[in-house]
Amino acid sequence: MTIYFYKVEEPYGCFSNFSPHPIQIDGWCWQTVEHYYQAHKFVGTTDEALIRTIKNVSTPMEAALLGRDRTRHHRPDWEQVKQQIMWRGVLTKFLTHPDIQQILLNTGEEVIVEDSPTDYYWGCGEDQTGENHLGKMLMNVRQHIRQHLAQANCKLLDR
Repeated sequence: MTIYFYKVEEPYGCFSNFSPHPIQIDGWCWQTVEHYYQAHKFVGTTDEALIRTIKNVSTPMEAALLGRDRTRHHRPDWEQVKQQIMWRGVLTKFLTHPDIQQILLNTGEEVIVEDSPTDYYWGCGEDQTGENHLGKMLMNVRQHIRQHLAQANCKLLDR
């Protein structure tokens, strides 16, 4: 069975970057992974002031709209660093919130797909031909957490 997610209010909505699960990274508290991700498009640019604006908007949709504004200058290395930034945000989210960590772990070995009808990079797109990088990342986070928990259990047994 493949697990599809997209909207926050639907099953597995906690997998969405729009889910209301705050994260703290480098001393900054972000309302959602979406806020964190979109703001990092502007690090070191002439539009760097937008980082605080994005951080403080009330909804992840507002953060997304600001981050996707084509009139703004994204950092020149964005294509090279965007997966690392997303990884850090998503991993932090699932390490910070044990309730959704358990939901992720309970997916077993199932394939996870972001069922976005418009995003062919992070999601599967309308025709299911997208790259699904967010779904793949969630599966990697799931594996990372399992390995971390297994190592922690081994250390307890070694005592």
